Amino acid sequence: MVKSIRRDHLPFPMPKRPHSLVQQWRYLSFLHWEVDSEKLKAYIPEGLEIDFFNGKSYVGVIPFMMKNVRPRLLPSVPGISTFPEFNIRTYVTKNGKPGVLFLTLDAKSRITCFYAPRAYGLPYNYAKCQLKIEENYYSWKSKRSKNGYELEGSCIAVGEELQAKSGSLEEFLFERYSLYVEHKKSTRMAYTLHDPWKFRLAKAELKTNSFVESFNLGIKDPLTPDLVHISDGVYVHTWSIENLE
Repeated sequence: MVKSIRRDHLPFPMPKRPHSLVQQWRYLSFLHWEVDSEKLKAYIPEGLEIDFFNGKSYVGVIPFMMKNVRPRLLPSVPGISTFPEFNIRTYVTKNGKPGVLFLTLDAKSRITCFYAPRAYGLPYNYAKCQLKIEENYYSWKSKRSKNGYELEGSCIAVGEELQAKSGSLEEFLFERYSLYVEHKKSTRMAYTLHDPWKFRLAKAELKTNSFVESFNLGIKDPLTPDLVHISDGVYVHTWSIENLE
């Protein structure tokens, strides 16, 4: 599938070199908590700064489906290119470029869990993940094979489809076009390109969340997110990681 992606909304230009991967991020639940920034600092690589919105820092837990992941010039592979992923991310900035930092990523893909840490420095862990989609209702369950950390719950959409307004908290959380990693003892970044997010407000019901409890972030109630959204998703181009100057 070849699809054009808008660029008029980007806060900074994408690299002139070709992107390396094509993928879709589909059926996403966005669960966000305000966290203690002093505790969050322990998880931020040297050289990056926590990105704040009105003085507050956030982490997001995002269950979703990675779909048709493939190198730019190759086709997707049935049984390999599509898999559920659950990640915990926070928001950082460097050289005026706001981005995402993943604290952990759990995926039902042994290939991704082997390859992505080596090629990108992304902290993937293999987990038995399930994602069920019923129109505006998403349910999910994940249990990590290594130490049993779990996330189980569901989201249901409420209200109409929206796009983030300029200066809003939703723009701060969603409209990010780079990710940062610590790889081979240095901090690096990768660019990500997609259309602006379309999302809906949602309500979540969590049964267990030792997934986020495994981090000391000052979250008082890991079963009650401060903010909940769902999105059908976006088509994405990503670039290989590069060193920060």
